[in-house]
Amino acid sequence: MQNKGLVKLFALLFGLVSIYQLSFTFKGNQIEDAAKQYAISKVSETEADYDAKRDQAETRYLDSLSGLDYVYNLGIAKFKYNEVKDKAMNLGLDLKGGINVILQISVRDILSGLANDSKDPVFRKALDDAEELQKNSQNAYIDDFFIAFDAIKGDTKLASPDIFANRTLSEEITFNMTDDEVQPILRRKIDESIVSAFEVLRKRIDKFGVTQPNIQRLGNSGRILVELPGAKDVNRVKNLLQSTAQLEFWDVESGQNLNVFLANANEALQAMVNPTKEVQEEGEEQAEDDEDSQINELLGETNADSTEVDAALDNAKQFFYAPQDASALVSVNKADIPMIREYLKSEEAKVYLPADQKYTHFAFGIEQENNEFVNMYALKGNRENKPELSGAVITDARQIYDEFSKPAVSMDMNMKGAKIWEEMTGRAFNQGTQIAIVLDDIVYSAPGVTTGPISGGSSRITGNYNLSEAQDLANVLRAGKLPASADIVQAEEVGPSLGQEAIDSGSKSFIIALILVLIWMIFYYGKAGIFSDIALLLNILLIFGILSGLGAVLTLPGIAGIVLTVGIAVDANVLIYERIREELAKGKGQKESIQDGFSNALSSILDANITTGLTALILFVFGTGPIKGFATTLLIGILTSLFTAIFISRLLIDWYVNKGGKLVFSTKLTKGLFRNISIKFLKKRKMAYVISAVIILGGLGSLFTTGLDEGIDFVGGRTYQVRFAQDVNAEEVKGAVNAVFGSSEVKTIGNANQLKISTKYNISENSAEADEDVQNKLFEAIRPFLPDGYTYEQFVDAENNVGKMYSGKVSPTIADDIKRSSVWAILGSLIVVFLYILLRFKKWQFSLGAVAAVFHDVLIVLGIFSITWRFMPFSMEIDQAFIAAILTVIGYSLNDTVVVFDRIREFLNEHTKWEFDRTVNTALNSTLSRTLNTSLTTLVVLLSMFTFGADSLRGLLFALIVGVIVGTYSSVFIATPIMYDSLKKSENSDAE
Repeated sequence: MQNKGLVKLFALLFGLVSIYQLSFTFKGNQIEDAAKQYAISKVSETEADYDAKRDQAETRYLDSLSGLDYVYNLGIAKFKYNEVKDKAMNLGLDLKGGINVILQISVRDILSGLANDSKDPVFRKALDDAEELQKNSQNAYIDDFFIAFDAIKGDTKLASPDIFANRTLSEEITFNMTDDEVQPILRRKIDESIVSAFEVLRKRIDKFGVTQPNIQRLGNSGRILVELPGAKDVNRVKNLLQSTAQLEFWDVESGQNLNVFLANANEALQAMVNPTKEVQEEGEEQAEDDEDSQINELLGETNADSTEVDAALDNAKQFFYAPQDASALVSVNKADIPMIREYLKSEEAKVYLPADQKYTHFAFGIEQENNEFVNMYALKGNRENKPELSGAVITDARQIYDEFSKPAVSMDMNMKGAKIWEEMTGRAFNQGTQIAIVLDDIVYSAPGVTTGPISGGSSRITGNYNLSEAQDLANVLRAGKLPASADIVQAEEVGPSLGQEAIDSGSKSFIIALILVLIWMIFYYGKAGIFSDIALLLNILLIFGILSGLGAVLTLPGIAGIVLTVGIAVDANVLIYERIREELAKGKGQKESIQDGFSNALSSILDANITTGLTALILFVFGTGPIKGFATTLLIGILTSLFTAIFISRLLIDWYVNKGGKLVFSTKLTKGLFRNISIKFLKKRKMAYVISAVIILGGLGSLFTTGLDEGIDFVGGRTYQVRFAQDVNAEEVKGAVNAVFGSSEVKTIGNANQLKISTKYNISENSAEADEDVQNKLFEAIRPFLPDGYTYEQFVDAENNVGKMYSGKVSPTIADDIKRSSVWAILGSLIVVFLYILLRFKKWQFSLGAVAAVFHDVLIVLGIFSITWRFMPFSMEIDQAFIAAILTVIGYSLNDTVVVFDRIREFLNEHTKWEFDRTVNTALNSTLSRTLNTSLTTLVVLLSMFTFGADSLRGLLFALIVGVIVGTYSSVFIATPIMYDSLKKSENSDAE
């Protein structure tokens, strides 16, 4: 092998980088475990509401680490806790618990707002018609609105004074504009509104304290995906995500009279950090554990300087620092904000305020990524704690440039707002104070007034802004007049205990599968198997290292993808070893056989992995959430498998052979296995056609009569996974639930004390109140099956692992979109594969055989699911995970087929005088060992995951198990015979 030095260098670098990346995950887990132990040691289970108190203690512990110079010392670099968190592997919702929602920003509401709630009958009917078009359309709402308007407008124009040529939009839309001229303006306005909503949500999410939140726009649909792994207060999250943006204008309080207040507040906060002194003053003789030593003991090696830990937790801590902005009162450390906010809202704090400032309201500024400090502002409050001016008066805001070409913001108000604004700016000018622009209790800017009272409602806000800051401020101001509602159209909630169970079961199944594969490779290939095992272990290290380095999210299906990669990764080694065995059987020397074996196997390896990779890529493009995680790990696994199998295995084998070692690539039990066999596969093809036809027809009959168990991903609805303290009868629970909801599906998931309950009750309502109402009704329905005295709060929090473990919601609109995307994903994968095989093999008959085999496999999997879903002891719902399984089956089936086709192509070139049927049969026989070996290792991996893995994955894994068996069969008895028959028929036609 050439360039061995380069391969060694890359292997070493990749391995070290992966270990470096994963070390942050291990360190982060160690710190979090230490925080949990600290909380347990501080709060006894006998205390009331101990769970909440432990959460607070844990949060306080972690916050205290933010003040340390470092918690992780690598020798060459030191890292703070926040840096460790950022570099650690991201765990998905299903592994960490939390909430994942898709919010739909109502474009209809935005259009109504832009039209000043016009009552024009054509406009109102166009809005309604667009809603109807959306039910069967792939277009964005605005496109369907334009279509609907054009269909009924008559002489009415979008630029009508009664619609969009109104006073608010007068500077951009005039009554003499055509519809074609108005449309791009409306598109821009809608996009600005959605961007504003997105920014509001992003800032709100920062408040949750979630380690690795994710928020992103989904195309131009007006949908926003929000993922909050680890979020505990789910109801607060949902309410905050759906609540209207609160934009307010407040007078800034002069800080001259608040110095005494700040000194008293600092002392009070110190006492809150370490209450030991107060306890001793009360005469209670009890010794507090030394927190410094306890933290070091629990955390392990963090920072050698114990005085820094003490400075983070002891009673000498300073809370208030000089302000970083002249209009601010003080600045504070980010880590201290929750404690300071809690104290400032307390009655104790209000006692220290001067009499004329007793209604002072405190708010914090924007948190900057590279700044540990945040400004705190004092705002002039009132008895009602309401601002003098709200954001509802804003009619427009945009980023502009001032006369010095510096970024600024232009803001316009309605007549009511303009009058109040004139009073506020006059007061601020005379007193030399500022006006704070506050969104959701965050001060975004606090500009002063330099030119006297501002009349007319139009203002220009200037300052030392960069372009992005000015754009953000314009977005904030527009958010105050945002008329659009944000509905949760898809949601998923996973309890933390269910996430931990998923981690435990996933890890167990992964380890068992890995051990079985490692043993099998040694059993089958002897010493050579050891080298493939080393390559496989490096492959796994690289997969996890790359996932961590890319910041990708590891999900439960992602773990399944890694486990599946372990099975498939062996395939490349099997292909290489089988070719080497063939070369050895021809009488070649060991080194020559190894050289030729690697060379001859390369084409098959690349073709097989590219076809699988293409289907994984399509899954990545069309999938969302956990399914995207599955595709991500599969894609990464394919790339790392190629590197380790082709280069690392070769490196190890060459090293062993060059130092005089002998490899036979078999053991006593496997030597000569599958050699010199001569099965006439093509003679059995008609029987195979009949068998497949019978199975497919039986499946189709069941599909048309019984159908499939469609999950809420495809039909919409709400679903809950509920765990009981004892085994329950699913039919009895179903009767109780149906009495409330009218109809529902109730299935046992895993053990008999765990049920999955699905209902379409009130699914058209997307509000947080509707979600809460349905959940409350569910609790009332199943209360007789819960422990006596069990409260609704205990049910929601799944106290003692009894209650709601998981909930999900998919609106009918989203369900239709998921169904369409799934169909396109499958069709797209078939088209891509057909074209790739056509490109590689130059004959359409090869493509026909491969695609026919894939159709065959998909139909059989669907048929088996249709026949068996009613009596299988696990969920077999057709959901996004099932689509992922189907696409994986397509990839696996093609993998097998391409290896056979590659050998046929090779034999056609080598044995030009052979009859075609002999060529095909010989190719099938020569690849049989590889086909069965790969299928067996993959099945072992899948069965391990199926047996020991999470209940939620059993449906996906069952589909994969069936798919692997059927795919192995079809590559031999369907794909190749159809290719053979169509090619022979084509040749006969040409001969005639």
